[in-house]
Amino acid sequence: MAGPPRPRPATGGGGWRGRAVAAGFLLPALVLLGALVVHPIGFSLYRSFFDRSGERFVGVANYQEIFGDETIRTALRNTLVWVVLAPTTATVLGLIFAVLTERVRWGTAFKLVVFMPMAISMLAAGIIFRLVYEADPDRGVANAVWVGVHDTFAESSAFPKARPGRDSPLVAAGGGAYVTKEPVRAGVPVLLPLVGVAPDALPEGTQPAAASAAEPGKVTGTAWQDFTRGGGGRTNAVDATESGYAGMRIEAVRDGKVVESVRARSDGTFTLSAKADGAVLRLPAENFREAYAGVDWLGPVLVTPSVIGAYVWMWAGFAMVLIGAGLAAVPRELLEAARVDGAGEWQVFRRITVPLLAPVLAVVLVTLVINVMKIFDLVFVIAPGSVQDDANVLALQLYRTSFGTDADQGLGSAIAVLLLVLVVPVMLYNIRRMRREGRR
Repeated sequence: MAGPPRPRPATGGGGWRGRAVAAGFLLPALVLLGALVVHPIGFSLYRSFFDRSGERFVGVANYQEIFGDETIRTALRNTLVWVVLAPTTATVLGLIFAVLTERVRWGTAFKLVVFMPMAISMLAAGIIFRLVYEADPDRGVANAVWVGVHDTFAESSAFPKARPGRDSPLVAAGGGAYVTKEPVRAGVPVLLPLVGVAPDALPEGTQPAAASAAEPGKVTGTAWQDFTRGGGGRTNAVDATESGYAGMRIEAVRDGKVVESVRARSDGTFTLSAKADGAVLRLPAENFREAYAGVDWLGPVLVTPSVIGAYVWMWAGFAMVLIGAGLAAVPRELLEAARVDGAGEWQVFRRITVPLLAPVLAVVLVTLVINVMKIFDLVFVIAPGSVQDDANVLALQLYRTSFGTDADQGLGSAIAVLLLVLVVPVMLYNIRRMRREGRR
């Protein structure tokens, strides 16, 4: 008795007609791929072997110049810093956000806020962070916060530029302090004249300076701004139009030790007890501490980490969303079983959650690595012209070399080929990873 008929093998697409239809659909994409990708790559490779004019063949001279030029070597180093720091930081933050937002009721709103920077173009983000990193604390958010925290623990002086004037009874004592030339005596008013503070920079509540009256058994005096607006007045004498140094700290020093200290009143006058008799008065350096101006975020040292911070701000949301999608597919029974077996939350996270998310983390990390290889606009917009050599990356150097008044498209093409060579291994790894995932 004959068995059931065997199924006929598939013909692989319906013969030549099927292949023709497939080729017809693929042809427009292949034409675009050839015109927009293959031809530019081939022409860049060809052009990299010619000089600036494109007429003289120079062989590998352009590639030798890449590794001999200090500016391009800086771009290579910075690109390596970008590849190591930016994708790793964004991925780690995305993982933390994705895990933590699963445990709070307002997690969706938080994810929305974190993901919103992805809707902003790199150019707009660069302009935003150029303002955020502004050096002036009154304009730059980063320095406003930094200065606020700093001044909470080390408040700046109200008299940072004060100094003794001409024929002053005060002399420099080293370390930014000033002392009287002679010891002071009880019952004899002391004059401590200073200059150099802008009238509008004086502390709030400052009043016109007043000459201190002599008090038996006490050391009295006045610390004031010995300068009259519009000219006039007498040097080293208290005039009614001059201002007292409200809050100025005065110390009585004998044998190198502070025996008493006091702060000047709003009119600059002060009173010390008999312990100050025969001592030297000192205006300590804390009176003249320069106002803290914050951090030079866009200086040569910090410009690259600062720009990377702007990039992470934009792309941490991307990482969070992808990792969150992977986290939603993790079997909850595995996590609960681990907790029942006595595993702590950190152990569950490290030994179960992260290994199960490894394929998603690889996708995010590789995508961000490829993305930072071609980073250009953030660096170009955020880094001031004076430090662009310090913040330089390969994509920016490619632009600066290939265009402008001193353009060298031969060298620029060599940089483009080098950038392609650096990206290819990451792309090959991504392709192999996708094939392994497809075979599972």
